Amino acid sequence: MSTRLRDAGQNPGVAPEFTVDPAMLDAISPSGDRGGIVLGSGLKGEPLTISALRSTPTRIVLVGGLYLARQVALRAMAVGAWVVVATGRPAAWQVLSQAAGNRDGRPSPLVQIRRLSPVELPRPSEDAPLLVVTDGGPTPQDLFPPRSPWQTTVYVLPYLHPQAGATANAADLVLMQRLPAGQAELAARIWRLPPQMMRQLTTLKDDQVVALGRNLWRPLRLVTTQKEQQLLGPVRRGD
Repeated sequence: MSTRLRDAGQNPGVAPEFTVDPAMLDAISPSGDRGGIVLGSGLKGEPLTISALRSTPTRIVLVGGLYLARQVALRAMAVGAWVVVATGRPAAWQVLSQAAGNRDGRPSPLVQIRRLSPVELPRPSEDAPLLVVTDGGPTPQDLFPPRSPWQTTVYVLPYLHPQAGATANAADLVLMQRLPAGQAELAARIWRLPPQMMRQLTTLKDDQVVALGRNLWRPLRLVTTQKEQQLLGPVRRGD
C-alpha cells in the first residue's frame, strides 16, 4: 500500500486499526479513519486522509512550521502510535507530553522527547506503530532512518535547503506550506515541477498545504479541532 491521500468515502484500502487509551482520544479529539490520519480538507470540504502508519518503512518530509509538524504528531498519537521526537528545541515539543498526560504520576511512555543523538527506539509493531520525528534543521541528520515495518520517520524542515535534496527525494510523501520564490524555484528543480505548480507554492495561505508524492499533487486546507487549538493555538504558517 502506498502512502497517499484518499478522500473519505472512497475505498479505504487496508489501513490498519490501532487501539488507544480513551483518555488520549478525549485529550486530542482527533479525526481518524481506521488508522489513517486526517490531514485536512479538500476544495469541497471533504476530509483527506493519509495512511502514514503502515507495514512498510515510510519517510515523510514536512517543509514548514512547527504547527504542522506537531499536529501530525498529535494525530499519530491519537490513532495509537508511539511518538519519539529528536530535536534541538525540546521545549517546543512538550505540548505532546502535555497531551499524552501522566500515568501513575509519571509521564506517558507513548511520547519521548529527546536530544539530537542516536538512541534505542521502541520496537514498532502492527498494534503499536512508531512515529519518529527528526527536528534537526534544514539539513537533518538521518539519525533514525525507517528500517522496519510500522516505523514512519518524519523530517521537519523549517525551509527548503539545497543540501536537503537527497532527504526530500527519498520521501514517500512531502507536505509543503507556503514557500518564498527562491525556495519554490528550488522545489521545482528537486521535484521537476511545472511553472504553475511552482507559483502555487508561493501563494498558499497560512492554513494551506500541498501534499506531494508519486503521481500526487494535492492542495488541502488544514483543519484544527477545538482540543488541538487549546494545545497548539490557531492554524499558522510559522512557528
